[in-house]
Amino acid sequence: MDKNFLEEQFTGIIKFTPPLYKQRYQFVKDLVGKYKPKKVADLGCAECTLLQMLKFCSCIEVLAGLDICATVMKENMHRLSPLPGDYLQPAERPLTVTLHQGSIAHKDPCMLGFDLVTCIELIEHLEQSELKKFPEVVFGFMAPRIVVISTPNSEFNTLLPGKALFRHPDHKFEWNQVQFQSWALETARHYDYSVEFTGVGHPPTGMENVGFCTQIGVFVRKYPQTSESAQSEKPAEAVYKTVFRAVYPSLKDEKYLKNAVVSEVIFTAQNIKRSLLDCLVAEHEEYNDDPVERKFQFQPSMNCFSEDLGKLVVEKSMEPFVNGNVVYIPLTTIFSFPKVNRLCGTLEKLCKLIAGKVTLSSDGSAVMFDTELENEEN
Repeated sequence: MDKNFLEEQFTGIIKFTPPLYKQRYQFVKDLVGKYKPKKVADLGCAECTLLQMLKFCSCIEVLAGLDICATVMKENMHRLSPLPGDYLQPAERPLTVTLHQGSIAHKDPCMLGFDLVTCIELIEHLEQSELKKFPEVVFGFMAPRIVVISTPNSEFNTLLPGKALFRHPDHKFEWNQVQFQSWALETARHYDYSVEFTGVGHPPTGMENVGFCTQIGVFVRKYPQTSESAQSEKPAEAVYKTVFRAVYPSLKDEKYLKNAVVSEVIFTAQNIKRSLLDCLVAEHEEYNDDPVERKFQFQPSMNCFSEDLGKLVVEKSMEPFVNGNVVYIPLTTIFSFPKVNRLCGTLEKLCKLIAGKVTLSSDGSAVMFDTELENEEN
């Protein structure tokens, strides 16, 4: 049964708002916002709810989940798959999400190199033999920069009517504040971490001594881990089984980058063309020129474009022009637009990415559009 559902049966009497499990996940999300980790692993990921929330954090490039029960992960792993919108508008950062089945008591090289490791309501589910190995695996072997551990505060249980011995039938123990802090401080000391204590789920007014409903320890490694020490701990073989892996579309992949650049170039060029033609039509109406002669050179003026576009054209002498029924828009003008510039980085890369995808002038310096349809409409 869902551990969050069981918990809400007990804590619902006190009416935590938002629900306690959401407060725990928000705590982790806030921590991610503070430290900006690129690689995050959630141990005891179960229904993958936290991973689903974290996949939207723009700083994270690698997400991994570990749980002993493959069935639960397989029932929920669809929540971690890319959506159609992820392909239509790929993110600038890459993202890979992987789920592993295995015990936290075992070491596997796939869990090395993480910046943040979360253990949300995990340790109380461990047998004593597993709990004994847990510090060495997480703090000694994995040795991430930050570890977040949350666990029930047994002192709060007296405020939860209807509760059995423990909050969940699979709990092997539940620590009070002194027990948790004693274990955490000793673990931090042994593996050169500092630890700060906090929690979520405030007690009722007047009962502050009971402490938070969920107690949390945030461990931060004191010294950088050397590559030599990490390699010396690396086991020879993998012991976890990978049950899910998703690689999200990203602008780091040239295939998706090319599509994004081509779309943005066409969009930008179309806007410039429309402004140019509108300007020419307005000038023709103002001076009653005979439109028989359709060949003319466009002289840029601030009145022809929006203010921002006008500044680009005038200040940098990038002059779109019409020749017959063809509009020419210099690539240098298009490249000056912030989004195109950010996507490509250099004019040379812009030319490479749009080659064969956009109609260019004979010398490759300008995008070409036929104005015949626009002239007929006007």
